Amino acid sequence: MKRNLTLVLILVAVLVVLVFINERRKQQEDTEEAIQPPVIVGDPSLAGDHTGLGLVLPEHFGIQKFVEDVPGARVMAWDGMGNLWISQTSEDAITKITVQNGNPTKKEKVFSRLKRPHGIAFDPQDGNVLYFAEEDKSKLRDFASGEEDKISQVNIATEPLNPVVIKDGLPTGGRHVTRTIKFGPDDRLYLSVGSSCNVCIEDNEYRAKIFSMKKDGSDFKELARGLRNSVFFTWSYLDGKMWATDMGSDHLGDDLPPDEINVIQQDGNYGWPNCYGKNNHDSDFDKNVYIRNPCMDPYEISSHIDLPAHTAVLGLDFIPEEGWPSSLWYDLIVASHGSSERSEKIGYKLLHVKLDAKGNYEGTEDFISGWLQDDEVLGRPVDVLIQPGGQMYVSDDKSGVIYKVTYNGPQE
Repeated sequence: MKRNLTLVLILVAVLVVLVFINERRKQQEDTEEAIQPPVIVGDPSLAGDHTGLGLVLPEHFGIQKFVEDVPGARVMAWDGMGNLWISQTSEDAITKITVQNGNPTKKEKVFSRLKRPHGIAFDPQDGNVLYFAEEDKSKLRDFASGEEDKISQVNIATEPLNPVVIKDGLPTGGRHVTRTIKFGPDDRLYLSVGSSCNVCIEDNEYRAKIFSMKKDGSDFKELARGLRNSVFFTWSYLDGKMWATDMGSDHLGDDLPPDEINVIQQDGNYGWPNCYGKNNHDSDFDKNVYIRNPCMDPYEISSHIDLPAHTAVLGLDFIPEEGWPSSLWYDLIVASHGSSERSEKIGYKLLHVKLDAKGNYEGTEDFISGWLQDDEVLGRPVDVLIQPGGQMYVSDDKSGVIYKVTYNGPQE
């Protein structure tokens, strides 16, 4: 009896010790897990401004000059080999930046003597096929991997340096001469054409509209109208809808009409020249008298977001998940090129447009600023290309620079 009691006591003591050891081990593991440093995206040494311009940007973000001496840099596009192509509208040229291991190694002007080239895009099904838009036409050229003088898909073997015209007859001259093209998620090519004037009734069927076409230029058709100058557009990751910036006219003072971001619908009319912003009637231009607001839906579609007047909003892109903080996922970064028709300069920055999970507008804040200092313009952001992995590229047509922006903070 006494022996059995002793054995029981020994077993209880062993169990107590084992429980104590297990609890200490769990506490130690929890402590070790709690003090593990966060996973850092990018290189913390790259955080901050490395341009020498004194730019202001959020914590953990960095900016540096990726490529310099690209005068008039406007639209950017990546080819299938990881090289960056840049349209130089004011230079009538398109330049290729060879990129190896993430660094630019060579710069070459592939096309020159063009007519105000602006939009450039690579076929998403074949990264060797380049499309670009001049003021009066859209062209196509195929770049076989490593052999730019060999034509593999486009029948221009006798004159390999001459692109194939897939669409011509676009209007020339006037106030807005840039033609932007980009592939949509439906594998069609989209084209925007601005107005010929500040505010007027257009007599040309192409003006102030966005169109789409097949890759060969066929099935050309109108998507939306009433867009004074939608120089840039992109598509949402969440619902696949097209979003486009649009610049208001220059006749209603410093604060009107607003620049806009619109969600583009098939057959949508976005109001210009008679309407602007949130269904506002431009009675200074349109002198007709109506019994109801002529700018209300379903006749005219309201802007989705109004931004400050005359800031010339241009490039825009959505932020993906990979490599970016969750607080920014699916928000927009928008380039504010800067004011021209205003008594005091504003803009010259990148904007962070905050959206909720359904794409509803929640507010706008500066993302990167400082290209305007003491009324001196140091740069004018144009296009924005955002990539997974916390990297963003921004063109500047005043300084002739491509900036690289990186996120270098903890992965949330």
